[in-house]
Amino acid sequence: MTAASSARSDAVRALTIPQELLPGDGRFGSGPSRIRGQQMEALQAASRTVMGTSHRQAPVKDVVARVRAGIAELFSLPEGYEVVLGNGGSTAFWDMAVFGLIERRSQHLVLGEFSQKFASEAKAAPHLEEPEILRSEPGGLPVASANPDVDAYAWPHNETSTGVMVPVQRPAGASQDQLVLVDATSVAGAAAVDLSQTDAYYFAPQKAFASDGGLWLSVLSPAAIERAERLAIAKDRWIPAFLSLTSALENSRKDQTLNTPAVATLVLLAEQIEWMLDQGGLAWADARTRTTSGMLQDWAARRSEITPFVSEPSARSQVVTTLDVDEAIDATAITSVLRAHGVVDIEPYRKLGRNQLRIATFPAVGEDDVASLIAVLDHVLDTTSDA
Repeated sequence: MTAASSARSDAVRALTIPQELLPGDGRFGSGPSRIRGQQMEALQAASRTVMGTSHRQAPVKDVVARVRAGIAELFSLPEGYEVVLGNGGSTAFWDMAVFGLIERRSQHLVLGEFSQKFASEAKAAPHLEEPEILRSEPGGLPVASANPDVDAYAWPHNETSTGVMVPVQRPAGASQDQLVLVDATSVAGAAAVDLSQTDAYYFAPQKAFASDGGLWLSVLSPAAIERAERLAIAKDRWIPAFLSLTSALENSRKDQTLNTPAVATLVLLAEQIEWMLDQGGLAWADARTRTTSGMLQDWAARRSEITPFVSEPSARSQVVTTLDVDEAIDATAITSVLRAHGVVDIEPYRKLGRNQLRIATFPAVGEDDVASLIAVLDHVLDTTSDA
């Protein structure tokens, strides 16, 4: 770092941001995301009727039923598709897919940290063949390619670490008995999607659904359910009880989970789904996140110091915006002074190691707060430009 850069970093960290510029809610994290006050009020209201009661009885099962029905309505489920949920997060579902959805060999698109993790699980599984991995550098977008030698295609709808969105569409030429497994953890509920193009559209609730961790949810096609049921009784495959997809399916049909779920997470999730439906459903959420992420992209185009990390506009996420900062400016100094003023979690993904901002615009993040964040960033950059 040059002397000038060091001086500017010191000036940024010492800056006092005027109160009137600050957003009403300064949480812009890519997960866990901000939780609306009304959700917390609902959780408080459930403190003596749902919290601390048996998950096998009506109060908790009613919340699970609200979640499943809400997801079905939000995503306009195709005929025969089912909403399944279970203990753990998306990491647990990767393992369940390795045991219960990939029959022999899978193809994976790897474009960042989280897509790599699922590919690594499939690669390490001793009962599966070496997966086919189609890789791009972070910020790039690989494309699925039909391969008759695989029985499952896997990719993220949104790569949280880099801010790249991948189209959800069955690979051209793929056969009907090849499953499409889409990790939608950071974009489910925030972007339009045709679930008929998938066989497992799975996610955790701590992003667009403004809830907490501890659960996974998946919308499964009839083909995925058939394969899971067939593999569950295969003589050459052992499946741990906790990672049994068929067990999760059986319990979900009863509006419960295998083990005690994170009940508070379910309450927050149910409230968020119903709020989103009241606003206009998935079409509303899609429009809102396109608008708010677009505000950030437009801001980047106006600032010579800021460059979108994802160079291809059509591949840029509408929920996680990654912006490179000129090397003459220390992005950590920016995030540090904003954090001191209550604007938090806009640091880059740690393993990416870039001088970068990463800003989430999930449905709970309104346009006014994004406009205020932009005003704050302008103030920091303009005030310290001559330091």
